[in-house]
Amino acid sequence: MNNAKVLILMGSDSDLSIMEEAGKILKEFGVPYEMHVSSAHRSPQKTAALASGAEERGIEVIIAAAGMAAHLAGVVASETTLPVIGVPIGGGALNGLDALYAMVQMPGGIPVATMAIGKAGAKNAGLLAVQMLSLSDNGLRAALKEYRKKMAEDVEKKDKALQESF
Repeated sequence: MNNAKVLILMGSDSDLSIMEEAGKILKEFGVPYEMHVSSAHRSPQKTAALASGAEERGIEVIIAAAGMAAHLAGVVASETTLPVIGVPIGGGALNGLDALYAMVQMPGGIPVATMAIGKAGAKNAGLLAVQMLSLSDNGLRAALKEYRKKMAEDVEKKDKALQESF
């Protein structure tokens, strides 16, 4: 956990299987991170301490994931000036729409960058964190360009295989 650049918070340990997607991306790019379960409602002091002390620990970006009322990202954003990326988690009566709305409708003045619901959102949160970090890290910037190039090549390979199957 020393020298972590990204802090990943989730409201419940049941969110781990989704938030591992963000961790996989960060690992792929060699970005050190911390991951904690901390609820805005059930452990508010811990959440506030993790958020307010993040910059002092060297954290540069925070990813916060929660479902249902999903106030974790907003609470975290209120405790720091670091960029906060919210990941809504599916489930509950509205299958994640409530979490999405809670994150994306932050009042003016306390922004939360909000991703898609679920695993795609977690993956994109990891990628957005890498993009943010790449602003001051040329090695990460080059790795991102290579990542995108590889994605395009993979699509071309799949298209070529599809075309050859006709």
